[in-house]
Amino acid sequence: MDFNSLTFNAVYSANGKEFETHDLKNGHFEITLEVCGNCIYADIAPKTAVSFKKLCFELPYRYTRESRIFVNGYQSWTDSLEYSVGESMNELTKLTEFCITKTPIKAVGLPKSGDSLFHKFPRKSNLFYGWSYGYVRIGKDVTIFGSLDERSGFTCVTFDVDKNAVIIEKELEGVVFDSKKRILSFAVISGSYDEAFDEYFDKMGVSCRQSKHRTGYTTWYNYYGGITQEVVCRDLESIRNLDTKFDCFQIDDGYQAAIGDWLITDKKKFPSGMKHIADEIHKSGMEAGLWLAPFAGVPRSRLFKEHRDWFIKGKNGKPYKTGHNWGGFYSLDIYNESARNYIKKVFDTVLNDWGFDLVKLDFLYGACVLPLHNKSRGEIMCDAMDLLRECCGDKLILGCGVPLMPAFGKVDYCRIGSDISLKWERSKNIIREDVSTPHAVSNSIFRRHLNGRAWLNDPDVFLLRDNNIKMSFEQRKLLARVNDLCGNLLFISDNVSDYSPDKLKVLNETFAEKSIEIHSAQFVEADIMELDYSENGQRNKLRFNIRTGIII
Repeated sequence: MDFNSLTFNAVYSANGKEFETHDLKNGHFEITLEVCGNCIYADIAPKTAVSFKKLCFELPYRYTRESRIFVNGYQSWTDSLEYSVGESMNELTKLTEFCITKTPIKAVGLPKSGDSLFHKFPRKSNLFYGWSYGYVRIGKDVTIFGSLDERSGFTCVTFDVDKNAVIIEKELEGVVFDSKKRILSFAVISGSYDEAFDEYFDKMGVSCRQSKHRTGYTTWYNYYGGITQEVVCRDLESIRNLDTKFDCFQIDDGYQAAIGDWLITDKKKFPSGMKHIADEIHKSGMEAGLWLAPFAGVPRSRLFKEHRDWFIKGKNGKPYKTGHNWGGFYSLDIYNESARNYIKKVFDTVLNDWGFDLVKLDFLYGACVLPLHNKSRGEIMCDAMDLLRECCGDKLILGCGVPLMPAFGKVDYCRIGSDISLKWERSKNIIREDVSTPHAVSNSIFRRHLNGRAWLNDPDVFLLRDNNIKMSFEQRKLLARVNDLCGNLLFISDNVSDYSPDKLKVLNETFAEKSIEIHSAQFVEADIMELDYSENGQRNKLRFNIRTGIII
């Protein structure tokens, strides 16, 4: 890549006025570029205090008709896939965008899991954007365009086919620069798919914390928040009676008195407490997992009622709603010392007193919905992940609902797609982070490059049961197959005592240890996905309609 052809554009404020410039050096700041092989670094030296409404670099790049363009969605749940030249991004409908950005729905927190409040969704063909990194693939070769560090601010990577350009833009809302600082570390890496991603992660200095493929069970997709000690112990007993090996048994949402009150167990639902549950799981020879949304608190929680000052505040000085789940929730300000101490106490209790081995940490994006304390969203998310790893020490973290790059190398496992639905269909007029089985499957396939490099991938659960589900058995088997091929954390959410022999067969085949290599994965025509892979040395292909879940 010839970085000498790079151009620059910025819209910024200084001394109370707004300016636009194409010059790296002007009366208000100077940006110095350093090229080192296939990497470029940019440092800013302000001459006066400046803030940026827009700061972007543009690189020329010539696309071809064969180009396939991958864009990485904002966080775990955001749709992420390859596009062909001539297509357009259409996952966010005009109606949904209008409702979540221009109506009172905006205030309830619905759009805050995504990027729609700080990035405009493109409404034209041949314009594709994502966050932190993306690539252009031609056949088996890719060119990755990727940030090496998001601590200065999230990096938006836009592929503009009509302009034959790649646009690198830093998201710097809320930051005033008054001293020298690095604002961009970026690489352009070409090679075969695996070679390029190996080099990219080597450039970042990121490695995977885990090598253990894990199987297990979670309560969520059968009972949701309606779990009880009786139900948990019953399903635990059912697993004990199987010959199938489960590594982990995870308790999801529903054990706590309220979101935020993680140390106050609902005594009606779990009269013996959570240490007892962890002990029972350990007696069954499994690791004990527990779900938490460590930054979240709902209005009815004791945490929120007694410590409103610990939470992120909007411009009006009042707590700022960071999501719509549970009727709306708020998020702790991780720079508030009392809030940090509370978070540390929660993890010390859960991991050391109760004895849980793994924590699933969810809704993590809430920490960075607003720029705070002269820090960008990207810097806040990086600091939040540092805090969580510090709190958990060597215990296992399963990340979820998190902007991905700040979590690279910080979590052991990570969700890389949306929650699955109990049916296989694409819903219309929803946000890009909403539940969707086709989106979950697509993300599992197109984010497979993160598996074994950033962490081990969690493709979300697969379900085999007949009750409380609207997928056909063939669709359920397909979901299990894709998860097995693309993931390393394979969880179910069924009472296995209800399994018939054919379901036990699929479970055992999916959980069995095997060697898998994916040679290619792509849309071969509209909605038709093809995976070319080897399993235990045997070459196979899987072709299916991602919209209908039907194998072809």
